[in-house]
Amino acid sequence: MSTEHKALVRKWFDEVGNNGRGMVIDEMLTEHAIVHGLGPDLHGPEKFKPVHIAYRNAFPDITIRIDDIVAEGDMVAARWTGTGTHRGDGLGFAATGKQVQFHGMLFARVERGKLAEGWNSFDQLGMLQQLGVVNLPPGV
Repeated sequence: MSTEHKALVRKWFDEVGNNGRGMVIDEMLTEHAIVHGLGPDLHGPEKFKPVHIAYRNAFPDITIRIDDIVAEGDMVAARWTGTGTHRGDGLGFAATGKQVQFHGMLFARVERGKLAEGWNSFDQLGMLQQLGVVNLPPGV
């Protein structure tokens, strides 16, 4: 099972992340899926789609590379690196045209061949700093 579960997560990052194929969200998430870590918990594919659209608008050329992936039972853990150019206002501020690189991790629970729950953590602060939206003093 772990091989199939890892393949599902790889497909998610490739199809939804890299290729921007929002239409596969319904195929890959259960109706009762819960997505944690992207703001308030998102319940079901319909609640996740606006977040996907916002990030694809902001970074239409985003590339996500899985650096490490492991699976045990119904859980998959992936560490990833994302790169892209900020070309849209989907995150609530004007495009900067800057390139960013950021890192994240995902724990996903698989249920009957679909993603049922996901815990996301990625360096949004570092991404916003690279875009010049957030400025912190050195060393903070």
